[in-house]
Amino acid sequence: MAAKKKEEKQPQQDQTLPGPTYPVIEKFIETATADVIGNTFKALRDDLSGLKGPKAEQAKKVGKAVERTEELLSYLLQVREKLEADRKGKGGARK
Repeated sequence: MAAKKKEEKQPQQDQTLPGPTYPVIEKFIETATADVIGNTFKALRDDLSGLKGPKAEQAKKVGKAVERTEELLSYLLQVREKLEADRKGKGGARK
């Protein structure tokens, strides 16, 4: 009986709910080109490099995070292009 009560108390997760979505980011990734990604982060890098004084150390850390984010977005772009190329290449081979 005690085991049954514990099962009733635990909330059941709804398997039908989607995970969180970020439509603005998804749209950016779906439509961005390498130039757009580069230009988007160029302004951030320029602004961060201009900081002086106590904020300069924080700017370095943020700069590394921005650099890593740019790398990841570039990688996503490459994957997207590969998937599109594969889809186009296999499109003619489908029955």
